[in-house]
Amino acid sequence: MKFLTLILWALCALPAAAQSQMTAKEFDAYTRGKTLYYGTGSEPYGAEIYLPDRRVRWSFLDGECKDGEWYEADGLICFTYDDRPDPQCWSFERGAGGLIARFENDPAITPLYEANESTEELLCLGPKIGV
Repeated sequence: MKFLTLILWALCALPAAAQSQMTAKEFDAYTRGKTLYYGTGSEPYGAEIYLPDRRVRWSFLDGECKDGEWYEADGLICFTYDDRPDPQCWSFERGAGGLIARFENDPAITPLYEANESTEELLCLGPKIGV
């Protein structure tokens, strides 16, 4: 009985082991040159273009874009943006439908799921000018 319990426990652990956190090298290889659209499962969230030299451009799909960069820190992928220099760190893993991103600064936030991939540019309307 003890042996059977051990086998069942090992089999239950297999799916969790199959989805391991991506390294910076794996993340770079997967994202470089792509535009990935993310959602919360049922709602669109935003999109990011992954440019050379770990540069990025993010949009909440509202026509405004933010330029930034990413780097690896303590096994996480951290992003800083021109208008927000405080790091936003995420863990990424590959799921059946693409990336799954978890915001490690606040783990209570719903994970984001890769909803679509494109090589198209994002619609960036530019800075707001006016009175």
